[in-house]
Amino acid sequence: MASPTQTTAQQQQVRDTGLIGKTISLPFAFFGIMLASLGVSILTEWIGITFFWPELGWRHSQGMLNDELGWINDNVVRSLVLEQPGKTARYLINLGYEWLFEKTGLIDWIRESAARSRHDALHAQGIHAWLGWLYVHIEDYGLAVVYTTLTFLARLVVLTLSIPLFLMAAFTGLVEGLVRRDLRRFGAGRESGFIYHRAKRLIVPLSVAPWIIYLALPVSWPPVLVLLPCAAALGMAVSITAGSFKKYL
Repeated sequence: MASPTQTTAQQQQVRDTGLIGKTISLPFAFFGIMLASLGVSILTEWIGITFFWPELGWRHSQGMLNDELGWINDNVVRSLVLEQPGKTARYLINLGYEWLFEKTGLIDWIRESAARSRHDALHAQGIHAWLGWLYVHIEDYGLAVVYTTLTFLARLVVLTLSIPLFLMAAFTGLVEGLVRRDLRRFGAGRESGFIYHRAKRLIVPLSVAPWIIYLALPVSWPPVLVLLPCAAALGMAVSITAGSFKKYL
C-alpha cells in the first residue's frame, strides 16, 4: 500500500505530465480547428452555389474577399499587432494564392478541366455529353475553393488584429472578478463551487468561438458584430470565474 507521500508525489507527476502534454498539443489542436473552419467554409460555399446563389457561382466568394479586404483598408489604420494591416493582408493573400494554387498547378488544372469539359459538352453525345456538362461545374466549384481560402486568410488577419481586444476583455473581467471576490471575502458572502466550475469551463470555448464562427461565415458580415459579443462574453466568463473563486486558499 502506497504511503500518502508517495500518492501525493504520483498525483503531482501526473498533473505535471498532463500540463506538458496539453502545452505541446495546443498548437496542433489550434491547427486542427483552423482546418475544420476552412472545411466548413468551403462546404457552406458549395451548398450556397448549389441551392442559394447559383447565378453568382464563384463570384460570391470573390465578393466576400473584396468586402473583407475593403473593411481592413477602411477601418483598420493602426494596429498593435501588425504594421500597415491593409498591405499586410494583401501580401498574405497574394502569397497564399501563389503557393497554394499557382505553384501547385491547381488553378491551371481547374481552368483546363473546365475548358475541356465545355468542349466535350458541345461535341460529345450520350453519357459523354452528360459527363461533360457535369464537369463544366468544376470551374465554378474550384474557383469557389480558391476565393473561399483567400477569404479565410483575410479573416485570419482580422482575427489576429482583434487579439488585443480579447486580452483586454479578459483582463478587465479578471480585475472586476477579483474585486468582487475580495468584497465577498471581507463581507462574509457565500460562494458557489458550481458557478465557478461552470464558468471556468466556458473560458476556452468562448476564446475559440470567434475563430470558428467568423471564419466559417458564408456571407460578408462586419467583424465587429461578431468579435465584440464574443469578447464581452469572454470577459463575463472570466469575471464570474474570478469572482466565484473560493475565498480562502
